[in-house]
Amino acid sequence: MRKLAPAVKSALLAIAGCTILTGVAVAAAPCPVDHDQLVKALKASVKPSGGPGNGGFDTNEWAAVVARDGTVCAIAFSGGKPEDQWPGSRAIAVEKANTANALSLDKIALSTANLYAGTQPGGFLFGLQATNPPAADLLYAGDSASFGSPSDPLVGKHPGGVVAFGGGLALYDDQGIVGGLGVSGDSSCADHNVAWRIRHGLGLDRVPAGVSPGNNDAIVFDILPDKTSASGYGHAWCKGGEAQIAEQIQAGFVPPWAKAMK
Repeated sequence: MRKLAPAVKSALLAIAGCTILTGVAVAAAPCPVDHDQLVKALKASVKPSGGPGNGGFDTNEWAAVVARDGTVCAIAFSGGKPEDQWPGSRAIAVEKANTANALSLDKIALSTANLYAGTQPGGFLFGLQATNPPAADLLYAGDSASFGSPSDPLVGKHPGGVVAFGGGLALYDDQGIVGGLGVSGDSSCADHNVAWRIRHGLGLDRVPAGVSPGNNDAIVFDILPDKTSASGYGHAWCKGGEAQIAEQIQAGFVPPWAKAMK
């Protein structure tokens, strides 16, 4: 068997080291946050773990981050164990992160909330959710006891998926987009508020532009009585105080006429 030159062997080992670290797969592209940072920001953003209310059920949440290439690089939960959050929300958080990252650019951000109106029947994005189906075999593989830990089986994987309701935001540093964040476990409107708080806490909210009146990726509550959106990028109202919270933290916009209708 032909032996590899020392320089070649070292290069191959370095590449392998970028793929597997202490037995845990990591993203090929740089991850904008690590697991501990995500846990800290998540717990500070939801009421059950000592954070503020977000207008919805104020339940525990899942959060997921993907690198710019769409690879999952961190998953966390706010409760004491995986079962303290809706089990299905782990996958939803991952898909929200993938969506926001996949549909945002260095010069413009689209939150998953901005996609709601366009994906309704007759909307200009109708059918979007079917364009990038998630890999279910990845979403539910591995030991469930490790879900939400640094060794979550989804870390290093690219399950894809598209979600068109609140809770997904692109992540931006001073250089541009670096990945996506997804949050799930409450109403979709509350999920957006939590994601907004987390992104700010991580310092990755340097959003360059967006489709909201504030020129960012805030949620827009401008659904008309005929169920269409005045802007084309609106989101349905949820049942609680999510819209009020969104306005308070500058995560959302409610037109005066929409307030009058409530």
